[in-house]
Amino acid sequence: MKYVVALIGLAVILALAWLVSSDKKNIKFRPIVIMIALQIVLGLILLKTSIGEFLVRGFADGFAKILNFANEGTDFVFGGIVNEGVHSFFFHVLMPIVFMSVLIGILQHYKILPFIIKYIGLALSKVNGMGKLESYNAVASAILGQNEVFISFKKQIGLLPRQRLYTLCASAMSTVSMSIVGSYMTMLKPEYVVAALVLNLFGGFIISSIVNPYKVQPEDDILEVKEERKQTFFEMLGEYIMDGFKVVVIVGVMLVGFVALISMINGIFSGVFGISFQNILGYALAPFAFLMGVPWHEAIKAGSIMATKIVANEFVAMLDFVKIQGDFSERTKAIVSVFLISFANFGSIGTIVGAVKGLNEKQGNVVAGFGLKLLYGAALVSFLSATIIGIVF
Repeated sequence: MKYVVALIGLAVILALAWLVSSDKKNIKFRPIVIMIALQIVLGLILLKTSIGEFLVRGFADGFAKILNFANEGTDFVFGGIVNEGVHSFFFHVLMPIVFMSVLIGILQHYKILPFIIKYIGLALSKVNGMGKLESYNAVASAILGQNEVFISFKKQIGLLPRQRLYTLCASAMSTVSMSIVGSYMTMLKPEYVVAALVLNLFGGFIISSIVNPYKVQPEDDILEVKEERKQTFFEMLGEYIMDGFKVVVIVGVMLVGFVALISMINGIFSGVFGISFQNILGYALAPFAFLMGVPWHEAIKAGSIMATKIVANEFVAMLDFVKIQGDFSERTKAIVSVFLISFANFGSIGTIVGAVKGLNEKQGNVVAGFGLKLLYGAALVSFLSATIIGIVF
C-alpha cells in the first residue's frame, strides 16, 4: 500500500509542475521518464545495496576525517570558549565550512574540479535533453554553490533567454554547495545526504523540463566557462578561507534572525489561537508528507519541519528535526532528511536575484520577475526527491 501512495504522490508532484508549465504542448516526456527511472535505480543502489552502502560509507568516512581536520583548526582558535563536552552549533557545524572552502579552492586551483564538472555535465546533457550549459550549471552548483556558479559563465548571462535563465536558477536553488555538505552530515545520516545530492541533480532537470520546456538550438548550445585570474597558491588559499568564513557568518546571522522570528511568531499564534504557527504549517503540508510516503500519524510533524525549511531555511528545519526525529520511523526520517537537502526557501530568491543582478542588472530583474515560480519549481524538486525515497525505501 505504501508504494501505491508514493506512486500517487509522484503523479501529484508531476501534475503540479504541469499546471504551471509555460508550454504544455512542447514538454518532452521521454527524457523525463528516463530520468525518473534513473532516480529510482540510483535510490535503490544507494540505500538498498552493498555497493551503495560501500560508496556512502566511503563518502561519509571521508567527510568525517575532513570534519576532524576542520575541528583541529577551530579548537586551536576557539577551544577555550566552548566548555568541554558541550556541542556548539557555530563551532562544530558552521566553522568546518571554512576548511571545506579551502579544499574546494585547492581543487579549483589545480583544475581538477573544472575538469570533473565539465565532463559530468556533458554526459548529463545526453540524458536530460537540455543544453550543455544547463548540465554544467547543475553539477557546478552542487560543488561551487548557487551564487558562485553564475560567475563561472558570466559572459553568457546577458545572452540567455528567459527560459534558459529560469532553468539555471531553479537548478542552482535545488542543489546545495559541497562546502556545507559536511555540516549537514553532523545532523543527518550521511546516506540520506548523499541520496539527496544525487536525486536533486536529476530532479532539477525533471521539474524544469515540465515547468519550463524549450529547445536549445545547436548554434546556441555553447559552454564558455570563465577562467579565473591566475593566482599564486597562497593568494588563492587566503581568498577561499575568507570566502568560507563569510558563508559561516552569513549562515550564522541568518539563523539568529530566523530562529528568533519563528519563536516570536509561534508565541503570538499560541497566545491568540492556541496553536503554534509551525503546527498550522504542519497541517497544511501533512497531505503532501503523506503522499511522499510518511505514515499519516507522523505526517503533521513532518509537514511542520518541511514548511519550516521552505519558510526559513534548511538549517533551521534541521535543528528542529534533530530535536524530534526520535518520534519518527526510519522511513520518515529518510524522506524528511532528503527533503531538507536543498536551498529551496524564500531567502534563496533574494540570494539568487542578487547574484545574477551583480553580474547583469537586466537579467537580475528578469530573475526577480519569476522569483516565486522559481521557488515553486525548486520546492517541487525537494518533494520529488523525497517521494522517490518513499518509493525505494
